[in-house]
Amino acid sequence: MTSPGCPASEHGTAPVPLSGPRFATEPATLYREMRRDHGSVAPVVLDGDIPAWLVLGYRELHQVTGDPTLFSRDSDLWNQWDNIPADWPLLPMIGRKQPSILYTVGERHRRRAEMISHALEAIDPFELKAHAEQFADELIDGFCGKGECDIVADYAMLLPVRVLARIYGFSDAQGPGLVTAMNDMIDGRERALAGQQHLAQSMVGLLAAKHTAPGEDVSSYMLQDPSGFTDEEVAQDLMVMMAAGHQPTADWIGNSLRLMLTDDRFAASLFGGRHSVAEAMNEVLWEDTPTQNVAGRWATRDTRLGDRHIRSGDLLLLGLAAANADPQVRTDASVLTGGNSAHFAFGHGEHRCPFPAQEVAEVIARTAIEVVLDRLPDIDLATTADALTRRPSPWLRGLTDLPVRFTPTPAL
Repeated sequence: MTSPGCPASEHGTAPVPLSGPRFATEPATLYREMRRDHGSVAPVVLDGDIPAWLVLGYRELHQVTGDPTLFSRDSDLWNQWDNIPADWPLLPMIGRKQPSILYTVGERHRRRAEMISHALEAIDPFELKAHAEQFADELIDGFCGKGECDIVADYAMLLPVRVLARIYGFSDAQGPGLVTAMNDMIDGRERALAGQQHLAQSMVGLLAAKHTAPGEDVSSYMLQDPSGFTDEEVAQDLMVMMAAGHQPTADWIGNSLRLMLTDDRFAASLFGGRHSVAEAMNEVLWEDTPTQNVAGRWATRDTRLGDRHIRSGDLLLLGLAAANADPQVRTDASVLTGGNSAHFAFGHGEHRCPFPAQEVAEVIARTAIEVVLDRLPDIDLATTADALTRRPSPWLRGLTDLPVRFTPTPAL
């Protein structure tokens, strides 16, 4: 941990591995300990002992995401590329020379963001909600007569991608394969590269079909954009949009339902209607945000951040969940946020999630929750809250399952 560009600890404490069960079982406690031991910017190591910094402080994260000149999204700047093997499992998340919007900077990034926003804005919000309601009802029809189900595996993990696939221009039959590929890619394990390849091939095939027969869908609108982006660039952006739109939205649904089923503050919404659904969803974005950590930004020159010496080319990981819980911002974590949306769940700065994409995710997630409450009004947790487990990922925070029970009802 003493090589050039390596964030060796200046405070005499060892770097923290960005892996292990505590990111799934007790991340809030882990982040508090990291903040106590390392301050607002902590040295960490990724798979293969690759060093990086994790930005834990709200103010520091605001600084990093708000200064694209000093903290660039250009991954070519990384001073660790010579140490990265070709089969590194995190390559789908921290790639090099990928022509997607994630790694584009400056004016070209701005034009690509506009292309994506315009394509998403062209989708009728009422049609989007209708699509979400249709798929939600179909999925609930599959288990409503049983009186029990796993609301994550049987519902939340299936709904977003079915809606997104339809508005992007895929056939409904392609949805399940896209779910598997994206889950493999996002988990960052042995099947990550295979998942990325399946998703890439699917996008290439979709664009080829839309050149021949364009439709009123996101991919066709992006191909017709006058900015002149190549098919490869559009395919890369669609991959980013699909991955960022599916899994976090599925986790937003699951995490919100967990909160409503286990927290007395939201019990009334299960029996009294929808009035607190939005409040529960916003609380999740603060306390249990689906996107926990994001890679990343690269320092364009030597600098200091949070009392740390950051070297040129160092990788900074965005600790969204940790920053949301920064005690300088959340002085009393037990108090509801009351609709305050100053969280980092969607990022910040020019590379934050585009506002139309946030709206799409919110429509899908809120519709999914409201349809469950309408169809299964006496839904209840079928296990103890302590028995619920999370996926073993430091990047995305979601439940492995959420068993529920309810009075059996006939399918629609």
